[in-house]
Amino acid sequence: MGKRCGTVCIVTRTRQTIHATPLTRTPMYTGWKVVAASAALWALQSMLWMQGFGNLAVQLRAQFGWSKTLFSVAFVGTRTGSALIGPAQGAALGRWGTKNIMRAGAVFVLIGFIGLSMIETRIQFLVALSIAAFGMALSGFLTITSAVVQWFERKRARALSLQSMGLAIGGFAGPLLVVGFGWFGWRPTMVGAGVLLSVAITLASTIIGSDRSASNEPVDGIPTELADTSPRAEGVNDLHYTAPDAMRTRAFWMISMGHGSALIVVTASIAHIALYLTEDRGFTAKQAAFIAGAIPIFQVLGTGLGGYLGDRMNKRIIIGIAMCAHAVGLLLMTWVDSFITIGAFVVLHGLAWGSRGPLMQAIRADYFGTTHFAQIMGWSTVVITLGVVIGPLLAGVLADSTGNYKLGFTIIAMLALAGNIFWALASPPPPRAAEDLEVMHPSLQP
Repeated sequence: MGKRCGTVCIVTRTRQTIHATPLTRTPMYTGWKVVAASAALWALQSMLWMQGFGNLAVQLRAQFGWSKTLFSVAFVGTRTGSALIGPAQGAALGRWGTKNIMRAGAVFVLIGFIGLSMIETRIQFLVALSIAAFGMALSGFLTITSAVVQWFERKRARALSLQSMGLAIGGFAGPLLVVGFGWFGWRPTMVGAGVLLSVAITLASTIIGSDRSASNEPVDGIPTELADTSPRAEGVNDLHYTAPDAMRTRAFWMISMGHGSALIVVTASIAHIALYLTEDRGFTAKQAAFIAGAIPIFQVLGTGLGGYLGDRMNKRIIIGIAMCAHAVGLLLMTWVDSFITIGAFVVLHGLAWGSRGPLMQAIRADYFGTTHFAQIMGWSTVVITLGVVIGPLLAGVLADSTGNYKLGFTIIAMLALAGNIFWALASPPPPRAAEDLEVMHPSLQP
């Protein structure tokens, strides 16, 4: 019936001949591999570090009797330190590359987690936590997000949302850490968590550290002649701003302060939700862990919704709605003593967090380009730190002084709601000539 094809063939018949057309498989776009590796790594980081902090705090408070204020200071201090190294980290990523920075982070993570397993005093706790936090910063949010945005433009919101699903899934798996505490004790569990994270970071760095400029693959994985002709997102810029140029715009400061106001709720809930549920509402540590672990279920739904809508409509509108949902959910849980209102907070907070989080990264890349994204995001984290500091510290100090979380959570909700003012003012920067920005058109990037 004719010669055999060495590849998969489509056989088409005409009246007198048989044509065999080979089918070639298109390799998966590297950008989606970077997204998948980032999501998997973020899932582990969320389970063992972000959500894990609150679960570990419950164990340490039970064993050592340390105050809520101490845990607030520890949470704020490590997150603040991670944010303040942002500018230097952004420069380091540009100089030494994503892969090398992540692998350095893996070493610090391992040392920090082993140190946490051996603590007996407050000072030892703070030192070990700081080492782990430094490692997590090098291999976490800024590094991973900077890697992903390089590969996408029209599908940027979808890519960042899929990446963020890892964060949500890891949070849902957070109770597994509590199970480990129960089975093995918290000290051996922390050692195991450190080894697992360190190995995962090292393996993921090979994929996440892929260089788009050396791959010859088009942005979004779509050849220019086949690219989507639909309208681009608000403020998408073909000129790539340097960090100093971006910092001269109003948009940079409004986005940074708006992002910080959202993190007031997020970081306060991460640091205190387990303590609030066990001490103000009477739940056991395991019940509190499962309630907190339910938030990421709705966070996953939110990331899907935000990713779909974020490439199709104004991102600032979606973010504004999410900010209101954060505030309403927290107020309901705080002032109405019912399991239903706890459920309302879980749903509203999860959906809001999932939908607006990735869009806050995408909007920066839309406005300022991706060439210097790490440096721009690094400087932005210094401003965002205000929200990271205010939320947990305010909640912890007021809870210790008043005996409950009502006043602190109420103020936090109001601050998040007021953050919409910043997003209303975060319009795209005015067009500028390429020679004014000292950057190249993306098509000319090496």
